[in-house]
Formats: sequence, C-alpha cells, structure tokens
Amino acid sequence: MPRSDPPRPPLRARRLPLAAALPLLAAALAAGCAGPGPRAPRYATEDFATTTTHTRDYPAAAADTCEAARRALLSQGFFISAASDEQLSGRKQFQPAAEVHVEVEMRVVCAPAAAGRPGSTAFATAVQDRYELKKVNNSASVGVGAIGSLSLPFAASSDALVKVASETLTGDDFYDRFFTLMERYLPAPPAAPSGAAGSVAVPVTQAKPPPVRELAPAAPAATPSPADVPIPPTASRG
Repeated sequence: MPRSDPPRPPLRARRLPLAAALPLLAAALAAGCAGPGPRAPRYATEDFATTTTHTRDYPAAAADTCEAARRALLSQGFFISAASDEQLSGRKQFQPAAEVHVEVEMRVVCAPAAAGRPGSTAFATAVQDRYELKKVNNSASVGVGAIGSLSLPFAASSDALVKVASETLTGDDFYDRFFTLMERYLPAPPAAPSGAAGSVAVPVTQAKPPPVRELAPAAPAATPSPADVPIPPTASRG
C-alpha cells in the first residue's frame, strides 16, 4: 500500500509586534483624515475691484440706451419678460445635453451719467440656472373604511427637471460682445450745425475796389465869332 503523508497543521496568521503595528495604524488614520477640506464659497474672493465688466458708457439718453439693449437681446433670441425706460430683463433657454437644461437671464439697468455729464451708463448682469432630469418618487395612501382605518401606500416615480445650480456669469468676453452689439442699435448722433464751436471757419478775402482816377476839368466851349457864322444868300428881285 502507498504510504500516505501525515496531514499538515493549518497556517497561522503572522502577528506583527505591537511596536511595528503602531506606525502603520497611525499612517492609515492620517490618510483617512487628510481628505479635501471644505471649499471656500465663490463670493469669498469678491474684492469689488473691477468696474468695467458689467458697465459701459454710451453717448445717448438712458431711455435710448435701454431700447438699444432690448433690440440687442431680441436679435439673439431672448424673450423679453419686462422692459421700461430704465431697466429690462430677458431669458433664453439652452439644451447642452439630453438631460440638462440651462436658462440664462439678462438684466440691464440704464442710468444717466454721473456728475451731470452727457450720456448714460448701462449695467448688465447675467444669471445662469442649471436644471437636470431626475427621478422623483411620489407616494399616496388609500383608506378602506369598511374594515377600519387601513392605509395602503402606493409608490411611483416620474421624471422632473430639478434646479441644481445658479450662478452669475462673470466672463469679460461675454459682456464685451453684448455691449458691442448694443452700439449697433443706438441712435445716430445729431449732425453739428453750421458755425458751431469746433468747426473751422474759412476766411473770406474781399477784393479792394480799383482806385478812382481824377479827371481834368473840361474846357468851356468856344463862342463862335460873327465872321465865322455863314450868311445865307439874298434873293435878287427881278
């Protein structure tokens, strides 16, 4: 008969000494606690230093500036929800993805120029709202009066757009393009009247009249003498 080997004893887990296990445990705890900390909100970096991103000066009245802004938004497909001589707002919808919906609302305020200067200033702000399609659980209960107060829950789910973010747009290029488009719809400046300040006057040179020549006095007419006067012939008598 073949000789069978005796069964081997089960392997025992190797135990590390306590002095070697403590550094590994401390490293694991440090890795777990070293996750990303809370992010600072975006408004924490607002320093109110720039004054050109959302404003632009125009040589027109406030009402004309707001009308130019309204026409500029209409030309880009915005829906004007409110408009007046001093402010207006419009919205436009975008669909960047199948389950993502974005709305941009533009608000423009027109004010006269400061310090009594001619013209007006336009203040523009754009807010972007982001919506995503999510599952919404709906539950209802039915009471059965015949057998007592018994409620039977019914659960269902449906798709709905849920607002997930809202942010003010701060890109300089975005507002530069909008303000440049507004200039196309501003009224043309009135033509400067003739003789106004700043026009170059052309001097007119008048020709001097020719000098007057003095004429010598005319000599008196000579009186004819009797000898010079012809005598008519006398008719003879027969």
